[in-house]
Amino acid sequence: MTRENPTEVPPPEEIILYEKDRENRIATITFNRPEHLNAPTIGARRRYGDLIFKASLDDDVKVLVIRGEGEDLGSGADLDELMAKRADGQALREEFGLDEDDDVTLPPAKNYRNGASLVQWYADPRAGCRSLQDFKKVSILEVKGYCYGWHFYQAADADLIVSSDDALFGHPAFRYVGYAPRMWQWATTMGLRKFQEMVFTGRPFTASEMADLNFVNSVVPRDELEAETAKYAMACANNLPTDTIFMQKVFFEIMKQQQGEHMGSLMSGWLESMTGSLRPDADRSVTKLDKETMDSGLNKAVKGNDRNFPPEWRLSKSGREQP
Repeated sequence: MTRENPTEVPPPEEIILYEKDRENRIATITFNRPEHLNAPTIGARRRYGDLIFKASLDDDVKVLVIRGEGEDLGSGADLDELMAKRADGQALREEFGLDEDDDVTLPPAKNYRNGASLVQWYADPRAGCRSLQDFKKVSILEVKGYCYGWHFYQAADADLIVSSDDALFGHPAFRYVGYAPRMWQWATTMGLRKFQEMVFTGRPFTASEMADLNFVNSVVPRDELEAETAKYAMACANNLPTDTIFMQKVFFEIMKQQQGEHMGSLMSGWLESMTGSLRPDADRSVTKLDKETMDSGLNKAVKGNDRNFPPEWRLSKSGREQP
């Protein structure tokens, strides 16, 4: 989560890096905005989805590794940019890839379809939220530090997850909104009982807990993380032919659709589109992701609310160290 002037944000090509090792047929996507916890902008999310689509077609790619620069994989999307562009009426046009030449009149700000169109868009792979679902090669997510929000979406959809032992998994939306686009997939992968605990308490889960839930494949010390990821990537690259992997991925995709993966995304979007009509409890105030909270300082509000929870359940790593 950031507080910066959106005009000073780096271009998508600098936030989402891409490289290929043609010899081993391993591609790498790197989230490269560590000073802002690798928060992707709208354009960066669209670039991410586009790169995954192209890597799925590219015969030079058999395995895709997704990682983050710095101390964390990431703590979610750039909400400051999103809220600022919503206020200017530009968020939807950029999300949908509309330019000035497109003769499209979007629904007004207070129209139901204005918000509903956006959250339903997040179920489209082009939006960069569930892009890995359609990837027909092997995807490996390298997790360290925070794996929150939009970055946690990637954990829902990756084929394999290699994690450092200091990682935290979760979504701040369970504290401030109540819904998130990948809820169905998290519940399916984590198991309903423990995912309900994450939703109702809002607490993040440790790498060890996620490994116990069979959500994470391997947990290693931070200094062994890159080597462990490379071991998995090379093993997948040296295994069966890419055509076989394509067939395997189709099998798993059919299984996920039988479990309702895409329907779950649509339902989560529908729930989130109704948020504006919900009322807070009369006897207590809550932190909401609204204009007032953003103007007063999102980080300050988040940290203040974090103190209402036991130290070991707080979202902030620094907050978890305080009594």
